[in-house]
Amino acid sequence: MPVTAAPEGPLVVGVDSSTQSTKVLVVDVTTGEVVANGRAPHTVTGEDGARESDPEEWWRALVDALGQCGTSARRAAAIAVAGQQHGLVALDARGRPVRAAMLWNDVRSAPQGERLIERLGGPKVWAERTGSLPGPAFTVTKWAWLREHEPEAAAAARAVRLPHDFLTERLTGRAVTDRGDVSGTGWWTPATGAYDVEILALAGLSPALLPEVVDPFEAAGTVRDLPGLPLPSGALVAPGTGDNAAAALGLGLTAGQPVLSLGTSGTVYTTSPHPSADPTGIVSGFADARGAWLPLACTLNCTQAVDRVAALLGLDREAVEPGGREVLLPFLDGERTPHLPYASGLLYGLRHDSTPGRLLQAAYDGAVYALLSALGKVLPPVLPAVPPTVPPGGDRTGRDAPLLLIGGGARGAAWRETVRRLSGRAVQVPAARELVALGAAAQAAGVLTGEDPAEVARRWGTADGPAYDPIPVDGAALDRIGAVLADGDVLLRQRDLPTTQGQEQRP
Repeated sequence: MPVTAAPEGPLVVGVDSSTQSTKVLVVDVTTGEVVANGRAPHTVTGEDGARESDPEEWWRALVDALGQCGTSARRAAAIAVAGQQHGLVALDARGRPVRAAMLWNDVRSAPQGERLIERLGGPKVWAERTGSLPGPAFTVTKWAWLREHEPEAAAAARAVRLPHDFLTERLTGRAVTDRGDVSGTGWWTPATGAYDVEILALAGLSPALLPEVVDPFEAAGTVRDLPGLPLPSGALVAPGTGDNAAAALGLGLTAGQPVLSLGTSGTVYTTSPHPSADPTGIVSGFADARGAWLPLACTLNCTQAVDRVAALLGLDREAVEPGGREVLLPFLDGERTPHLPYASGLLYGLRHDSTPGRLLQAAYDGAVYALLSALGKVLPPVLPAVPPTVPPGGDRTGRDAPLLLIGGGARGAAWRETVRRLSGRAVQVPAARELVALGAAAQAAGVLTGEDPAEVARRWGTADGPAYDPIPVDGAALDRIGAVLADGDVLLRQRDLPTTQGQEQRP
């Protein structure tokens, strides 16, 4: 959009290079006003668990989105790139991709993750060493898959990068990453802030192929004079970070404030002064982009999965009907939380009086239940045992902080009301859009001015927005979903089901 008024202060650029698109915001450092924005799509390909994109398309999308910002981008004093976490970008000696990038939601490497866990000594060892278990989203498992299935591509790699690293290096010519994003690789150790040489050897990856991990408040470099790039050469480039750490910056998040993000995937997280290590694998012990920590749990199936259910039922996504007793677990791409990488969707309790609207509501309930259960693990415990009818992410004190509800789903009434009904919490929906790009802009502003980027975001008022009071918890729905998850686990693990192929069918 065009500049609406003369900026009061210097301009910075925040970039969100996500799975589906690149979004760019040009922000006035003094006021927090978004003076221009741009957006360009990405192509994602793959089936049977594969999800891939060409990193060169990310660069073209960045240039395109910056170009849409007009003269504002050309006046920027600093830029930061936030990107989708975990993706594996393998480059040749010229810095060009040797193959398409494996994205975070590429789940082909689940077997490699299981073998890596066993070879290092089990879940407890992994959690203590890296803060997380290496599920199929993690970069270390993707590298192991690449070495096993495409050894020529792995052998041709002269550099291994995360998505945001690739773009930052293209801007500056310097190979760097940040602690927030690298903490999701599986080969970085929170205790030392360094790469874990033993894990790298286990995965067959030389540390020489990896970028330098820079301080959160250090500039990664300056913008090079590149043909067609609508940025001023010499502008500062901040370290950048992963998308969730950037969103935490964009909210100006304080320790213990819970966030529930409703996007293609769903995430729940908070910031903490202490690292976490969960051997169950539910909580990933990520670092944040400021020197603290970002315990986080992620579900693969969120808005996209529920939208798919709505499409199958021929309904608008808001056409839900209350009062049903059906349970629908929309695990259409396997699931990360709970850990069911081979799962498919499950519908239970179908009856003659079932309606499409009730089934759609059940899909919302199943997705939100998984997120709230994960939230209960992310937040520090306030009481011991929690009975089944207490919301999975709540306590019984009435002192719960409001949930900050972000992501595309937060704009939908069906998502918002389902979260309220199953959580029993107050909900606040920040009015600011594109929080990942805003967080990147706040980081760029911090590098430019020396200010804490979270303080920048709080000064900009990015978390302000409408609040919704708590409503009574639907304990019956929580109990139904919990019972199906407990009793139907074997139905969700398709790998373990007996096959009838080539066998006589039994009645």
